[in-house]
Amino acid sequence: MSHVLAAVAWPYANGPRHIGHVSGFGVPADVFSRYMRMAGHDVLMVSGTDEHGTPIQVQADSEGLTPRELADRYNRVIVEDLHGLGLSYDLFTRTTTGNHYQVVQDLFDGLYRNGYIIAKTTLGAISPSTGRTLPDRYIEGTCPICGYGSARGDQCDNCGNQLDPEQLINPRSRINGETPEFVETEHFFLDLPAVADALAAWLDTRDGWRPNVLRFSRNLLDDLQPRAITRDLEWGVPIPLDGWRDRNDKRIYVWFDAVIGYLSASIEWARRTGAPSAWKKWWSADGEGKDAAAYYFMGKDNIVFHSVIWPAILLGYSGQGSRGGSPGDLGALNLPTEVVSSEFLTMEGRKFSSSRQVVIYVRDFLERYDADALRYFIAVAGPESQDTDFTWAEFLRRNNDELVAGWGNLVNRSISMAAKNFGAIPPALDLTEADEALLAVAKAGFGTVGGLIERHRQKQAIGEAMRVVAEANKYLSEQAPWKLKDEADKPRMGTILHVALQVVSDANTMLTPFLPHSAQKVHELLGGTGTHAPMPAIEEVSDLDGGPAYPVLTGDYTVGARWESTPIEAGRTLAAPKPVFKKLEPSIVDEEISRLAG
Repeated sequence: MSHVLAAVAWPYANGPRHIGHVSGFGVPADVFSRYMRMAGHDVLMVSGTDEHGTPIQVQADSEGLTPRELADRYNRVIVEDLHGLGLSYDLFTRTTTGNHYQVVQDLFDGLYRNGYIIAKTTLGAISPSTGRTLPDRYIEGTCPICGYGSARGDQCDNCGNQLDPEQLINPRSRINGETPEFVETEHFFLDLPAVADALAAWLDTRDGWRPNVLRFSRNLLDDLQPRAITRDLEWGVPIPLDGWRDRNDKRIYVWFDAVIGYLSASIEWARRTGAPSAWKKWWSADGEGKDAAAYYFMGKDNIVFHSVIWPAILLGYSGQGSRGGSPGDLGALNLPTEVVSSEFLTMEGRKFSSSRQVVIYVRDFLERYDADALRYFIAVAGPESQDTDFTWAEFLRRNNDELVAGWGNLVNRSISMAAKNFGAIPPALDLTEADEALLAVAKAGFGTVGGLIERHRQKQAIGEAMRVVAEANKYLSEQAPWKLKDEADKPRMGTILHVALQVVSDANTMLTPFLPHSAQKVHELLGGTGTHAPMPAIEEVSDLDGGPAYPVLTGDYTVGARWESTPIEAGRTLAAPKPVFKKLEPSIVDEEISRLAG
């Protein structure tokens, strides 16, 4: 058994998340984590809501709330949505905890002592109308490098280069369109050039990454500049230095504290389990975690933070850059094994936009459709390696033609025939060549499907699982057990149905990481008891360091199915099944499209 960290991108707590968000980080990470647990690995899946920064402050002001009140509201909404999708976090927490503040300040201290945080006087963007600092991402303009007209103040999404807002041509505020004023201010910077060689050497060791991620990351190393990690803010983690820690106008910038959340969430999880040092099994680079693997899941707009900036923080903290140094109080820390980035999901040919109502929020989706229907669509048609488009027509087709008519039909007709003719799982007697061939296909599927999930090729993996389903449906059609009506034919009918039910059981196990809600139902329809696919629970907890209470997602995932073929028991009672999946009416396409404005 190995230790595997599943580090899942932190959703920003300024509003509910839409299905485009969860297609990039949530569902792929959960599929991977569920499979790895079933395969016997010790998985720690962590994340939480990202709650600092000016965007929260701006929105809170507009709604007459404090930043904490706004973050509290959307933290709970997001926790409930991710719970509804069945995302099996060991801990889904938030960045406004005392524990998170301590870990962020510890990493800041370690980097500062090693010389990888430097003070510089720089230009800060100020809103002329409010006097407040404008965050880099709230400034747009023309990129000075490639000429792209909608570059952000921190990077250009067209050419991928890191930018500072004062470099933009014709900069403007995304909040109100005004031209920002740039004033001198002192801030602390992460000295990225000082870890550039170490970053390059580390990236050269990365095998098996998605090519676009590795190519993009290497290109960024060509022109690394020191990057500000503090801002003129009121809302954020205090700067842990004398003369700075009590200031209300300077805070650690949100991007720096958010990526540290993977570590702080792991430490919080360990503290909550009563084993405060257990996090080291996944993080300690020169101790018990030296053989652990860490996989980071996000959308492609977050690659730079996970493949360059977070590794730079870890390298500097561990004293592995050009300035040397020694590890901080937490010790040398593991770098990512792989950055698993998905592309973008669009909707009916347009970019998701909450303001233009080109969007469907997770909770609205779950009010009308099953969670596994969305999980299935993301697995088979999501943005794994290229931008893809969510259309209601395609969602309808995938649900009705594949889930209902393919997998659901196999489950229903095999269990129905066995229940009607035997009242239980019949025994298998003399197996024919066709019987043996189908059973072999199913058993081989475990290695194929599992190997693909391990390599983050989930689209191909679920395709292979559904190929087993198709072979079983074909087998039933060819064997036609319903034609065996004579008493003398009953043993053969029973054998056919036993073989079909064994393959249903095997296929269900292979589909469990993708479709956990329905997998539990199929397990029970086959007469199984107990937990087949463990689910997360929402727990209200107190802040470990004295702050206000908040909800977390957590769960016991040590129970449930293993990644193997388990022989079904002849004689286990079966009842007539209820449909596992809902067939959708074609009218939903027009109904849903009419909800989209613009």
